[in-house]
Amino acid sequence: MLSFASGETDIEVEWFGAPDNGLSIAGPAVLLLHGADGLTFVDGYRLAARTIAASGYHVAFVHYLDRTGDRRVNYSRLRQDFPLWVGIVRDALSWLAQQPGVDAERLGIVGISLGAALALETAASDGRVKAIVDYFGPLPEDLAARRPRLPPTLILHGARDAIVPVSQAYSIERLLKEQGTPYEIQIYPDHGHGFTGAAQFDAAVRTEHFLDRFLR
Repeated sequence: MLSFASGETDIEVEWFGAPDNGLSIAGPAVLLLHGADGLTFVDGYRLAARTIAASGYHVAFVHYLDRTGDRRVNYSRLRQDFPLWVGIVRDALSWLAQQPGVDAERLGIVGISLGAALALETAASDGRVKAIVDYFGPLPEDLAARRPRLPPTLILHGARDAIVPVSQAYSIERLLKEQGTPYEIQIYPDHGHGFTGAAQFDAAVRTEHFLDRFLR
């Protein structure tokens, strides 16, 4: 297990390296940010990390809840803790850019639910993020009002999501469209807050193609 310092806290990172292609060329890398369930669904996040890594990307799965000492999000402190987590993501980008074999000019974030909101908030003020994959995440409250320029974004959402309504996906799309930012959106009509079966496979393929388009 690797780690980096954020404030006075060590943040653990699980590293999933891209396959060695035999070339001494630095490659693209992404942060993987889990949702509010934290590490209670860790095997699913590790599977996602391995899938992305197999596509040729270094993946850093960041345990950002280490900063607040939680295993899953404490909703009573969500607003209070959100800025702390954004700071961790920025520190994680700095750490990722310095890792051997990583091209600091080709960094992205794959965020799931709350992790996607953190990705959007971070990218709004950090130009190092060159691409975002948003798995059923909400648009941070004041982001639409601030109208920041975001990087190319892939939006993946379930039409029946009862936790983060699909209207959030369309709000993100509207913001990107107003900016003229490249984006793709896929709404899965029969899925809620999470994908299974064919939708899960399709989302993984779209993620790979999108990252290839903007980080290769």
